Amino acid sequence: MVLQAEEGLTTPSVRVLVATAVPAERDAVARAFPEPGAQMRLPGCPGLSVVRTAPGHDLLAAGVGPALAAASTATALTTAALDGSPYDLVVSAGIGGGFQPGAPIGSLVVADAITVADLGAETADGFLPVTELGFGTVTHRPPNSLVRGVSEAIGARPGTVLTVSTVTGTAARAADLRARHPHALAEGMEGFGVAEAAAAHGVPVLEIRAVSNPVGPRDRAAWRIGDALAALTEGFGKLAPALESWNPHEP
Repeated sequence: MVLQAEEGLTTPSVRVLVATAVPAERDAVARAFPEPGAQMRLPGCPGLSVVRTAPGHDLLAAGVGPALAAASTATALTTAALDGSPYDLVVSAGIGGGFQPGAPIGSLVVADAITVADLGAETADGFLPVTELGFGTVTHRPPNSLVRGVSEAIGARPGTVLTVSTVTGTAARAADLRARHPHALAEGMEGFGVAEAAAAHGVPVLEIRAVSNPVGPRDRAAWRIGDALAALTEGFGKLAPALESWNPHEP
């Protein structure tokens, strides 16, 4: 089935799938576009749909955590490929925690490395990533030229964005993550799963996070989810020129 809005759209030079965790993040991205999107259900998946906006962005609330995000993103990518309209880029987007002081609340981070922080084994000598066990991967790297262009366009700082299955809630774990990943600026729960799905389809990936809270001890009173969602909207409102000038064949 061809996913097509009722009014039709001009075909953009870059076709983008934006995968968020929850509908609130998807809707924040949608608010960056002047017209409301058209919702289309993915064939064979009663609970999964994309919101198509102009120009050329399909927005997917893929679910919380790397496993569900990977499965949902892979479904959307497969549907588009079978439809004859494959995506040129997948963007994992949403709010997340920021490592202080590098990523203050309300700021934007664009990943130059999407790294899963807790895939591996605990040993007497500390944590070993799965790569040191002899298999798998722990990092996907978005195209350098795209990271540079997007960071300049939306005012985001480039750095490592960590994917975790358990959100950091203590100072000790935050310190451990920073020690193992000194270039980390933010953490989220979906980026690596989205990146794994994109890699399986040979599609470049990007991750953009708006910081809603510091990484560390959980203090819900200090979270600024509304501010982060507003920053996400503003960032996507400035994204188009960077995507239009990006050459997918450049590293």
